[in-house]
Amino acid sequence: MKKQSIICVVGTRPEAIKMAPVVLALRKENDFDVKILATGQHAAMLDQALNHFDLSADLNLNIMKDSQSLDYITSAVITGAGEYFDKVNPNAILVHGDTTTTFASSLAAFYRQIPVGHVEAGLRSGNMELPFPEEMNRVLTDKIAKWGFAPTELAKQNLLKDGMPFENIVVTGNTVIDALFYTIRNTKEPESADLLKLPKNAPFVLVTAHRRESWGHPLEDICEALTVLLEKYPELWMLIPMHKNPTVRSVIKKHLGNKEQVVLCDPLDYPDFVWAMNSSLFILSDSGGVQEEASAIKKPVLILRDVTERPEAIEHGSGILVGIKKNKILLHATDLLNNKERIAEIEHKCDNHPFGDGTASIKIAKSLRKYFSND
Repeated sequence: MKKQSIICVVGTRPEAIKMAPVVLALRKENDFDVKILATGQHAAMLDQALNHFDLSADLNLNIMKDSQSLDYITSAVITGAGEYFDKVNPNAILVHGDTTTTFASSLAAFYRQIPVGHVEAGLRSGNMELPFPEEMNRVLTDKIAKWGFAPTELAKQNLLKDGMPFENIVVTGNTVIDALFYTIRNTKEPESADLLKLPKNAPFVLVTAHRRESWGHPLEDICEALTVLLEKYPELWMLIPMHKNPTVRSVIKKHLGNKEQVVLCDPLDYPDFVWAMNSSLFILSDSGGVQEEASAIKKPVLILRDVTERPEAIEHGSGILVGIKKNKILLHATDLLNNKERIAEIEHKCDNHPFGDGTASIKIAKSLRKYFSND
């Protein structure tokens, strides 16, 4: 088979982490000329993630700027990605998930009639406002995509309902599990100095909160709940890697910046973040990928959102949907802190989690090889 040119597009750190195993799997097939286009929607954090997998971008558009708007990101990615597609003339592009980079680069490919493969296709919250703008990004990307690499059976059914042909959908599991297992195999000890601020053997919870719909009052409520937990459990510590966005940082620092048992830090390198997930008592997070990762390592995660596009995390994994209201967050957090049996129940439920066995990227590579072999 003639070597096929494929461009894998990433813009944020989570995208880079989840796309990296796909790049590695495609390159092992030896039938693909694989290039990485980074948009730089997140700058340093994106490079850091790729470096962990010994990868680097063939081109970085470096679009990131202070207080960047969705309008700016969309237009910059369409223009920059389109120019690169014109230069390389690929046989296909692969995008991941639900970021503005994902949608905008898919649209640029559509304008050039380049087929798009959507990794982590078919996720739905059912509410265009939650998460915002991610739900719209993923729905429109699936409308553009030729191939849908669905992480679960439910995601496959969503794609079928939206009209994607059955033969173009492959259930693969989620590539974040591939990245997680790779990291566990290749990482021994944490390297971040921030993690050394946690007393040895101190019980701690890991907290991440950054989504746009949580800005303002919801994030204030989350921080107030964390403050009450610290007062109620004086032995408890919190590790809070803060998103780079100043809107997020200012609220977290206002409420928790002077708390002795709180470690506020920049986003951790992925290996250190995996260590933090593994070592924590449990996780509070509004992240999508963390819901899957936590299920794979059998770690309870309180989902700081009103809806989730990963209902499997609640039904078959470690997720508990607690929303963004102070009292409900406190109710579930104290339940876990007071009840070791509850944590054991969650661990047992994760024995058959639905997010894959760490071979999603191999399935994607083989699927594309089969398609191009028959073309």
